[in-house]
Amino acid sequence: MTLLNLSFSACGFLGIYHLGAAAALHLHGEKLLGTLNACAGASAGALVATVLVTVPEKIEDCKEFTYRFADEVRKQKLGAMTPGYDFMHTLKEGIEHILPPNAHEIAGNRLSVSITHSKTGENCMVSSFSSREDLIKKWIDGGLSNSLPVLPVGRTVTVSPFIGRYNICPKDSGLMNVYIKLAKQDIRLSKDNIIRLSQALFPPMQEKMEVLYQNGYDDAVQFLRKENWFQ
Repeated sequence: MTLLNLSFSACGFLGIYHLGAAAALHLHGEKLLGTLNACAGASAGALVATVLVTVPEKIEDCKEFTYRFADEVRKQKLGAMTPGYDFMHTLKEGIEHILPPNAHEIAGNRLSVSITHSKTGENCMVSSFSSREDLIKKWIDGGLSNSLPVLPVGRTVTVSPFIGRYNICPKDSGLMNVYIKLAKQDIRLSKDNIIRLSQALFPPMQEKMEVLYQNGYDDAVQFLRKENWFQ
């Protein structure tokens, strides 16, 4: 039987789409999750992968935190880039309330995080963590060099809030079939994706984020049905 992996892309505030997909997989995807070899991710995708692996029952809590966090960022003059606003501190503080103290032990060898070396810019995958703080630091390091990791062994099911060549992603009604490669993500060149790229950096209003969450949920359910993995 082919080994199965699951990977969530880097996507900033569009991580709310990932949470919707993760919720659907948790509720209806035991045929996939029960045989999963590893779960991978980059940046926001690594956060969602961590929650799915360690405390899937807290996906709802993570969603509510994301709404509050995005609301706080929207109040800043320049969003997350506002001078003097330490959005990383707020993010870490919120996630520490969600992840269990032994998250690093639960995640060990079940979770792979894409990180970028700060000096060389080279990418590497990390699957061993010395503490919960080390685990959080690893996914905050981001995945600028590889924003959608595909594991070397088995089939990797890919999840992205951008329209592209992924297993779980939005559908585009446009006619263009042109793709651009962004940190190893093949993103379709479309108006919708340009809007999504902006939303990844500057969170949209909560009403839109709720729609994105539902879109992620629905797209994951559609994928599970297609693969005959829906339960």
